Amino acid sequence: MNVKIQPGKLKGAVTPPPSKSQAHRVILAAALAKGKSRLENVAFSQDILATLSCVRALGARWEQKGERTLEITGMGGVFRPGKELPRFDCGESGSTLRFLIPIALAVAGGGVFTGRGRLMERPQEPYMNLFREKGIAWEQEGDTLTVRGRLGAGEYALPGNVSSQFFTGLLYALPLVEGESRIVPTTPVESRDYIAMTLDALAGAGVTVTEPHMNVKCFRMTGKMDYQAGNRTVESDWSQAAFWYAANFLGSEVTIQEMNPYSAQGDKAVSAFYWKLARPGDVELDVSQYPDLVPPLAVMAAVRRGTARLTNAARLRMKESDRLASVTAALTALGADMEEGPDSLTIHGLDHLAGGGVVDSHNDHRIAMMTAVAAAACENPVTLEGAECVAKSYPEFWDHYQKLGGSVNVL
Repeated sequence: MNVKIQPGKLKGAVTPPPSKSQAHRVILAAALAKGKSRLENVAFSQDILATLSCVRALGARWEQKGERTLEITGMGGVFRPGKELPRFDCGESGSTLRFLIPIALAVAGGGVFTGRGRLMERPQEPYMNLFREKGIAWEQEGDTLTVRGRLGAGEYALPGNVSSQFFTGLLYALPLVEGESRIVPTTPVESRDYIAMTLDALAGAGVTVTEPHMNVKCFRMTGKMDYQAGNRTVESDWSQAAFWYAANFLGSEVTIQEMNPYSAQGDKAVSAFYWKLARPGDVELDVSQYPDLVPPLAVMAAVRRGTARLTNAARLRMKESDRLASVTAALTALGADMEEGPDSLTIHGLDHLAGGGVVDSHNDHRIAMMTAVAAAACENPVTLEGAECVAKSYPEFWDHYQKLGGSVNVL
C-alpha cells in the first residue's frame, strides 16, 4: 500500500500499543507452565501471532478473549512427540526464531523453522557455533532451518555484542533440562535491558536465575525448574512511544498516555535522549543498548541546531532492513543532511525538512513510522511506499495517526 502524507502538525492523546518485547516473553513463560495463565493488554500484531503459532506447535493452547486478553494453557515443559520434528513458522519475527530454537531443543529434540522477508538472513552464528560444539545438528536451506538434538546442561559461552535474543532463548530453555547451567558472556552485553525484561518474565513464572554480579561473570540456573502459570498485564511499548516523542520534537502536540516510567523496558531512555537533543550544539548518543530507538532519534536529530552522531549501531544492518542505510535513504529523501558510517549515523540538523520525496519503507515497520512523523512536519507532501508494514508491530498506527489529525491518502 502506497500513501501520500500531507504536512500538518499532530495533536491529541494517544496510548501506544502493548510492548511486543514483553508480550513475547510472558507468552513463552505461560506456554511452558503447567496450568492456565491470563495475559491482559496483548496486541495481536504479526510478530506476536508468530510466537503464538509456535507455542501451539509445542503443544500449548491459547484463546483470545476480547480485543486484548489472552488465555494460555501451558504444556508444562513436556512435549508430546510425533513422528516428525515440530514445525515453527516464525513469520518475520527475529525474537520468535531466536527464542524458540533452544526451547525446541530442550523439550522436543529440535524443530523445523521457517521465516519470511529477511528473517532467515539474520545472523544465527552464536547458536550455530555453540550447538555444533554440543553435538546438535544444524542445517539451513533457503528459508528453512532444521535443528536436531537435545539441549543439555552445562556452560554456554555467547558473545554479548550480536543480540541479547540469544541469551533470552537459553535463559528460557536451560531451566527445563536436568542439571546446573551457566551462560557466560564473552564480550560486554549490549541491549542489557532486554535481558532484564526476560529475567522479570521468568521470575513472574517462578523461575530463578542468578545474574552476573561482583566476581560472578555468568548467568546461573539450576535445572528441572517448573514454570508456574499466572496472570500478567503487558505494559505499553516505549519503543513505539518514541515515534510520538519524535512527532512532538518536530512541533506536534501529542499527549502520550499510560507509560510506565519505571519499566524494565530500556527504550524508556527515549525521554532522556529527547532532552539531550533538545539542547543546541553537537552531541553523541551511544545507541548500543537501544537499537530500536535509532529511527525516531534520527528524525529528532534532523531538525535541530547542531550535529548529532548515533554510534555503536552496527547491529541495525541486520534488522527488517539495513536500518543504517534505510534510515539514511528515507530522511535524505525528505531533505535531511546526514551521512551513514559503518556503525553510525552523523546528522547535521536543519531548520526544517522540505519533504516532497518518495520513501521506500523497505518493508520495515520502523522506517514507515519514522517517515510518517517526519512527513507531518515537512513543507511538502511525502509519498510512502509499503505503508502496510506497520502491522508487524503496531497495527493501529495509521488509525492513531489520523485520529491525531494526520492526513493520509491511499494512492
